[in-house]
Amino acid sequence: MGRGDKRTKKGKISASSYGKSRKNPKQIRKAVKAKAKAKATA
Repeated sequence: MGRGDKRTKKGKISASSYGKSRKNPKQIRKAVKAKAKAKATA
């Protein structure tokens, strides 16, 4: 459960990858935009 474990945030950082435990900034922006759009239409 450290840098070698790709399922943890620390492991994702060391492996330079993104996923469920470490979101890509693009994924975060897309999710926020979709949520705002859903709220505006409701």
